[in-house]
Amino acid sequence: MDHRHQRDSIEILLEQAQAGKVSRRSFVKAMAMLAALPAAMRAGVTFAQGKQLVVVNWGGDAIDAYRKAWTDEFGRKTGIPVKIDGSGPTDGAIRTQAASGHPSWDVVDAEPFTSLTLGRAGICQPLDYGIIDKNKVAPGFAQEYGVASYLYSYVIAWDSQRFGSKGPRTWADFWNVQAFPGKRTLYKWMNGMLEAALLADGVAPSALYPLDVPRALRKLDELKPHVIGYWGAGAESQQFMVNGDASVGAIWNTRAMLLEEDTDGRIKWGYDNAFVTPSTWAVLKNNPGGAPAAMQFIAYAQDPKTQVELFKLTNNSPANPAAQALIPTNLRARNCATPENLARQIRLNIEWYADHYAAALEQYLKHIAR
Repeated sequence: MDHRHQRDSIEILLEQAQAGKVSRRSFVKAMAMLAALPAAMRAGVTFAQGKQLVVVNWGGDAIDAYRKAWTDEFGRKTGIPVKIDGSGPTDGAIRTQAASGHPSWDVVDAEPFTSLTLGRAGICQPLDYGIIDKNKVAPGFAQEYGVASYLYSYVIAWDSQRFGSKGPRTWADFWNVQAFPGKRTLYKWMNGMLEAALLADGVAPSALYPLDVPRALRKLDELKPHVIGYWGAGAESQQFMVNGDASVGAIWNTRAMLLEEDTDGRIKWGYDNAFVTPSTWAVLKNNPGGAPAAMQFIAYAQDPKTQVELFKLTNNSPANPAAQALIPTNLRARNCATPENLARQIRLNIEWYADHYAAALEQYLKHIAR
């Protein structure tokens, strides 16, 4: 998972609320499901005496105060108060918590490879699958130290004014500037981009990992003259496409859906050859609120009805397969987590990212900056 996507999901929700597209009640529930309650939003909220859980996510812009959230419902049902910290559970921040010897965090919404890396280092603890239900996530998205909270994808989007409905569907098409002329936009932070380059260079999906980073960078060199910009935030990718600066883009599915709506269908996209990945819950070792309460919170967050509501508001797909039947028929094709759409996509390899992310990202950033 990519924490920049998590922040972007909150931005999308804020945009929807400001545009009057969602009710206050729905907004509050969704923000709580994202576990993203900034300090300014917590003004006036009090917690019961005794131990509490601190759930950490990536924050978001402060909005007018509200008092009730999804976490309050968990507190009422369990007697366990939950405080939300929006400061961001980066790898470094979690390590600092652990190094202090007295961590104040319990549950973190971490990138899947961060969960795995920190679990291996003894900083995050194995999840208790006697409490958390592995059957309540899509197959393959429950790992020893992290379990999916929702799913999202990196997809190919294109401008139908240039290519009609027959836009680029494969990464070879993406690289084919003769058949599909125009500028491209790629993700600045690497995730999925090395895989895209290798697929464009003829590597089979089943042979992607371990990634051949030098080969991927050479392939990226071919496309570099045609890249208008490398987006670092979802809103930036959306701007490239809506303005017509880029006719083809590798972007998050959540932004692709908004683009399709905001351009009255001019921007098209699909899940063919997309890269799918989860956001994951993880628990710090020796967490102050206690492991049982942390595991109980994660189990509660697997509720399919709440995940469907989150999907409707932010386009992040439910991790719980039981949620699929609850999604309105007209929205199911947009859901990256349906069995049909999962079969069309390639899963980012969490183990490879855990082992190689820092070194590969450094190479990628240096390369695109030349």
